Amino acid sequence: MTNIYRLIIFIPFFFLGCAPNVIEENNVIQKIDSLDMNIYSNKGDKIYSISSPNSIYNLSELKFELEKPTINIFKGEKTKYIISSEKSTLSDNNKILKLRGNVILKTLKQDEDILFADNFIWNIEETDYLLEGNIRFENQNIILNSSKAKLNSDSIIEFFNPVKYIIKDKNNKNKYEINSENAYYNLKTESVSFKAKDKRVKSIIYF
Repeated sequence: MTNIYRLIIFIPFFFLGCAPNVIEENNVIQKIDSLDMNIYSNKGDKIYSISSPNSIYNLSELKFELEKPTINIFKGEKTKYIISSEKSTLSDNNKILKLRGNVILKTLKQDEDILFADNFIWNIEETDYLLEGNIRFENQNIILNSSKAKLNSDSIIEFFNPVKYIIKDKNNKNKYEINSENAYYNLKTESVSFKAKDKRVKSIIYF
């Protein structure tokens, strides 16, 4: 059964490696314990890995439903982001990844950046990650809140209007609290910029 299972979900564009314990429930739904799966590009590069203690695979819809998933997103050989949530759906030949409920995205920097959201959506053929609902970004310098955000391949997080941001002091306490329109946080330069509808209004803060 395991060999058949692997053959069914093997696709030409993304090579899938996994080591699940499959429990057959019926001809359509299969329960999988301890799913541990890698997704590769057609060039053999690892795109991301995903693990879940309990999951279901729907053979008719070619879709995974995962409980308590942990996802590692790679850049080259190194992990770039680690994401966890309460539930996740992996569909469309493993190209559409949706996480929901207590989504937490972390960088691996020494002073780590943490991004919280209700929902996370990623089409792996695209370079942007979409986050929706109760967005909260936090590190040792700043807190940013909004209802929607987008993280792009340049490591810039765009927070959509309205945005509330809080700058911390040296004691990690809130120092300033300001509301603004769209905000952009650069994970590489550790800077935040603000832009208003009036393009003449722009400010950048470096930490």
